[in-house]
Amino acid sequence: MSNIDKADTAWILVSTALVLLMTPALALFYGGLVRAKNVLSTFMHSFFALAVVSVLWVVVGYSLAFGPTVGGFIGSFAHVGLEGVGMEPRDGTTIPHILFMAYQLMFAIITPALISGAFAERIKFSAYVVFTAAWSLLVYSPVAHWVWGPGGWLGARGSLDFAGGTVVHLTSGISALVFALVLGPRLGYPKKKSPPHNLTMSLLGAGLLWFGWFGFNAGSALGSTGLAALALVNTHLAAATGAASWAAIEWLRHGKPSSLGVASGLVAGLVAITPAAGFVGPMPAIAIGVMAGALCYVAVTLKSRFTYDDALDAFGVHGVGGFLGGVLTAVFASTVWNPAGKDGVLRGGVGLLGEQMIALAVAGVYAAAVTFVVAKLIDKVIGLRPAKDDEAEGLDSALHGEESYATSEGGGHAMEIVDEPEPVVSTATPAVEVQGS
Repeated sequence: MSNIDKADTAWILVSTALVLLMTPALALFYGGLVRAKNVLSTFMHSFFALAVVSVLWVVVGYSLAFGPTVGGFIGSFAHVGLEGVGMEPRDGTTIPHILFMAYQLMFAIITPALISGAFAERIKFSAYVVFTAAWSLLVYSPVAHWVWGPGGWLGARGSLDFAGGTVVHLTSGISALVFALVLGPRLGYPKKKSPPHNLTMSLLGAGLLWFGWFGFNAGSALGSTGLAALALVNTHLAAATGAASWAAIEWLRHGKPSSLGVASGLVAGLVAITPAAGFVGPMPAIAIGVMAGALCYVAVTLKSRFTYDDALDAFGVHGVGGFLGGVLTAVFASTVWNPAGKDGVLRGGVGLLGEQMIALAVAGVYAAAVTFVVAKLIDKVIGLRPAKDDEAEGLDSALHGEESYATSEGGGHAMEIVDEPEPVVSTATPAVEVQGS
């Protein structure tokens, strides 16, 4: 283990924890946007992904994503059960192999959790669990191998994805749209409005996502290096300009910026900078954030025209933002900032644009096709939606037997009050104390 670098290891340990934080942060962000009767069910979509995906990743998912390649399309079973994944440095890194595995696990967890924004407030929990498990193995692991795995065919062709624009955001965003179409809209949508029940919760979640994203992007340098510092600065700038861009458009159109717009804009900026974070300079990062805020705003507003119910705008922010980021990586990439990357269109590297478009198209079509098939199969076997009465009542109570905000004596797991016997009151005449006796 002589090639282990302590500083690099320390940074990736911290980054792993930061990326883990992003999934509970997502629960806060999504949870504040739904109605009060569905808050806990929305939280469960993120928190249970932590459980399901963690086990699957250790058993087989990591091997499929990062094991020795089988034809460039999938990893072998060489690392099933973490076989051969120990404290020795992983090839090409100065960190323990098991730490690299854990860091990548956090990406695998949050990706299907992002999809849950599309089907919030109207999916059976059993269907969610089956879908998350299947999607993790059938979509995430293969696409991660294509782009990041040893010998993966898209990476070998020369496509660039520094921290997950294609692997995480495009695949989850496209899958969210497909799943929403298969599932159908919420009861009463779009005539019946479903306003966010707690925007302060969503803003807190967005702030924690911003914080955790430093581990997401800067950690992808896989070391405590100047490249990590560049990715951190780019991440921050894109989030800031994404928030400002979205708010500015709202200000111009409606005369006032909204807090939800600021939160959505900063997430859009974070999504779009993700594939480019280690390949561009700070000024392009600002431009990427501005364009992401504007384009994702348009995508979200167009949802009402097409009447599909992407409840929490997973497609409008992650699908559109991931696609935009992949394209703009090909525009702004510069070997001045990262010699291991490529020059983009502005520096004469026109070929990179073609490779980015191929990667985005293939990953998007594959994710859409597999999501459609898996969703249809689940619907046929166990059903996707709860009963209409349960959906109207709220999924917190109907599916989990709990209340997010106790308005009476609590939900299904409220503490029972045990009747205690009333104290016995004596009817005897008290003795009279005689003074001086």
